[in-house]
Amino acid sequence: MKIRHLSSAISLLLGFYCFGQNKIDVHAVFNIENKQIKISQNIQYQNTSQDTLQSIYLNNWANSYATKTTPLAKRIADEYRNDFHLAKNEERGFSILTSVKSNDQDLKYHDLKGQIDIVKVLLDSTLLPGESYNIHLDYIVQLPSDKFTGYGITKTGDLNLKYWYITPAIYNGEWQYYSNKDLNDLFIPKTDVSLKIECPKSYTITSDLDLIKESQNNDLKSVTLEGKTRTVNKLFLNKTSKFNTVETKDFSIVSDIDDEDLEIIDKVLINEKIIKYITKKFGDYPHEKLLVTQTDYDDNPVYGLNFLPSFINTYPNNFKYEVKLLKVTLHNYLENTLLINPRKDQWLIDGIEIFYLMNYVEEHYPNMKFLGSLANFWGVRSFHAADMRYNDKYNLAFMLMARTNRDQPLTMAKDSLLKFNANIANKYKAGIGLNYLDDFVNSHIVENTIESFVAENKLKPINSSDFETYLKSKTNKNIDWFFNDYLSTREKLDFKIKKVSKTKDSVTLTIKNKRHNNMPVSLYTLNNDSVISKIWIENISNNKTLTIPRDEANKLVLNYNSIIPEINERDNWKSLKGFFFNNKPLQFRLFKDIEDPYYNQVFLMPLLEFNNIYDGFTLGMKAYNKTLLRKRFSYKLSPQYAFKSRSFTGSGVVSMTHNLENRNLYAINYGFFGGYHSYAPDLFVRQFTPSLSLYFRQDDDFRSNKRHLVSFRYLDIHRDKDANNIYTTDEPSYNVFNARYVHSNDNLINYTKWYTDLQIAKTFSKVAFNFEYRHLFQNNRQLNLRSYTGVFLSNRNDINSDYFSFALDRPTDYLFEYPYLGRSESSGIFSQQYIEAEGGFKSKLETPFANQWISTVNMSTTLWRYILAYWDIGYVKNKYSSAEFVYDSGIRINLVTDYFEVYFPIYSNLGWEVSQPKYEERIRFKFTLDPQVLLGLFRRRWF
Repeated sequence: MKIRHLSSAISLLLGFYCFGQNKIDVHAVFNIENKQIKISQNIQYQNTSQDTLQSIYLNNWANSYATKTTPLAKRIADEYRNDFHLAKNEERGFSILTSVKSNDQDLKYHDLKGQIDIVKVLLDSTLLPGESYNIHLDYIVQLPSDKFTGYGITKTGDLNLKYWYITPAIYNGEWQYYSNKDLNDLFIPKTDVSLKIECPKSYTITSDLDLIKESQNNDLKSVTLEGKTRTVNKLFLNKTSKFNTVETKDFSIVSDIDDEDLEIIDKVLINEKIIKYITKKFGDYPHEKLLVTQTDYDDNPVYGLNFLPSFINTYPNNFKYEVKLLKVTLHNYLENTLLINPRKDQWLIDGIEIFYLMNYVEEHYPNMKFLGSLANFWGVRSFHAADMRYNDKYNLAFMLMARTNRDQPLTMAKDSLLKFNANIANKYKAGIGLNYLDDFVNSHIVENTIESFVAENKLKPINSSDFETYLKSKTNKNIDWFFNDYLSTREKLDFKIKKVSKTKDSVTLTIKNKRHNNMPVSLYTLNNDSVISKIWIENISNNKTLTIPRDEANKLVLNYNSIIPEINERDNWKSLKGFFFNNKPLQFRLFKDIEDPYYNQVFLMPLLEFNNIYDGFTLGMKAYNKTLLRKRFSYKLSPQYAFKSRSFTGSGVVSMTHNLENRNLYAINYGFFGGYHSYAPDLFVRQFTPSLSLYFRQDDDFRSNKRHLVSFRYLDIHRDKDANNIYTTDEPSYNVFNARYVHSNDNLINYTKWYTDLQIAKTFSKVAFNFEYRHLFQNNRQLNLRSYTGVFLSNRNDINSDYFSFALDRPTDYLFEYPYLGRSESSGIFSQQYIEAEGGFKSKLETPFANQWISTVNMSTTLWRYILAYWDIGYVKNKYSSAEFVYDSGIRINLVTDYFEVYFPIYSNLGWEVSQPKYEERIRFKFTLDPQVLLGLFRRRWF
């Protein structure tokens, strides 16, 4: 009996390892004129698990473009890209299955609910472990435009294809399937692939599969391509060949990456250099060709190279081409050889890629600067950024998220990451983490282990825990902290030298771990800039005191080479000279710079601004401490001279932000603002405002745009009095306590925001509620709704003054929070500036204020593209008079929502406004000149 069981086990193993192979045969006929591919396909799927299968799941990612509600469409909309939602139907692709059979028997199948790019096929017989099952598919793929994901059909009729035919999902105890979300992370088993392609003969076909046969017949070309043990299959059909091939004895690179106009010989030498480097590190590539495309690079660029205009040559052309080619080649090499789930374990591929990018630059370009050739320019050389090495950019980009409390664990699923984290920060954190680990373990053990791990596991199913086990077997040091803290949590690194006492021969110091994790830190002793010793300090749960030899050291420094991605390095050193151990000199810099932890930096920036028509252009200087990375404590002082009012104006702000992790309340900010500027001709206002704000988000879903804000302000306002100004009051100076709760969910398809506001002052108290809703329909029509209701709880102001009243169309802005250019204007172009607040009306009606209560509704909807019709209705109630019904309507030109809009009134309580005199004075404008506000267009796509 035991012998029979042993025999069965051996047979099963032979089935797995000798005959265990998936096969895909595709016959694809391309009708490029109609943007279609007609596909007849056979899938031989082997059950390599120990379970019996009743069904098979297939990835039909070509169908992820089919509707505006697919996971792909929602992902694009989440990132505030409207190109997919506003696209014409013929620009979006789809896939239509016409037949699913096995041995000429029809099989039952269906798309998954909410995932129409996943197909579940019900088998007509059970699939036992080690056995294979054949599925025959007939279907049509309608190609999408390439503008959505980089893959599809281009404007010129070329085809960039990836995930274009149906593939089986992996079963390893459970089915590993998920929808396309433009993350380029399809997870499929290694497969033997055969493609027979029929297309117009004018097209050149490029693939990393092997060319088996090619023939032509009239206007058609027939090409047969094959490849063993493949997981990724990209295909390019071009009218003119863009790809060049560099062949070596190891493998060939087929590439169309922008070559920076280099000579052919230079490109060949760079390609050979990169192939030699990768082969040396990871061993032989299992295939003959590696496809490295510009589309790959555009999806995963070298950030920093791609931000500046092409005419600014910060880096040498050969360096730019080399780094671009290396990055994509490394990524594709790892993607094609490591059979790892890229949605769950992407950090491993990203970490290895960035680790070796850093290694390569350190080895071949050790003197390359972060700013490239700009670092040598006069005026730039004095900046700390000019001293930074090229590889320092990785830590800088990660810190951008860590300092703003938006970083996410490396082990988090890729589709749960913010775009900036998925594309940049987490990749960089993974790479610098491996570098940190390698420095800690020492003797290049981690580097050697990575290389042997990749070499030994090519085309084998693995996961990140396999790497952890493998690495731990290569060292005696405890590296649990890397996998438990660094990878799996949002724990930051922040150490401090707390106490120091010295003798002639020794130094006793206390190191504080301000984050209470188990990650180690390096301690250096220096004599001026010469390193005397370096040791690693481990297990600092809170404070750790140690005594070390002095050895002529005059400085102690933690993390001296910045290998560790530490969130704050400003308290990392102590001087052993003199009485004061921490004597950071004061440093003044012109313009903002990268933070230099060894100085107390003050930045100075000349200012030329136009904030209002009364001050005109102002010239001044801003002094501040904010670097490119956010600080907990920040200040900004901006004294200015106003040329029109001929006076000194300006503002100042001091604030402190406490970031809170692993909770919905993620930040608390308190600060103080003061300002002095004109609010009317020859009239000035002084403001003092202490404030407290509490910020909330969904801690379990950073991609959610749901936000909550609770804020408290006390506004102390002193104005020059002017009896002739229409916006006046008996008391030019006043104090207002303001409390507000804001709830927002800012999305492209559905936008909601509401707030409730309480104001208490000496002469009045009021409460208001504001609600906004926007919806973008599938026919691209937009609906905008806003309602506002405000009520005075008490109002002891002069009935003839509307300074504190609710406004129907143009608030007086007595809190001085709106960016009016001419806040006191009653006529002229600046009186036509529109800010959507309070009543939100566009027409200037005969009852513009309410000193008792107001309730309005503002609506608009799309007529054609960016042209909308609007309607406003409501009631205004003043003391000693009945509530008055008010309304207006008109046309809204929505050039950039919330940033630049124009309103043309048509009909209101005043009648047909278009036929009334001086109609041009009734047109209203919404616009902003604030760069920080405009930057919000970028932020909402990436953060």
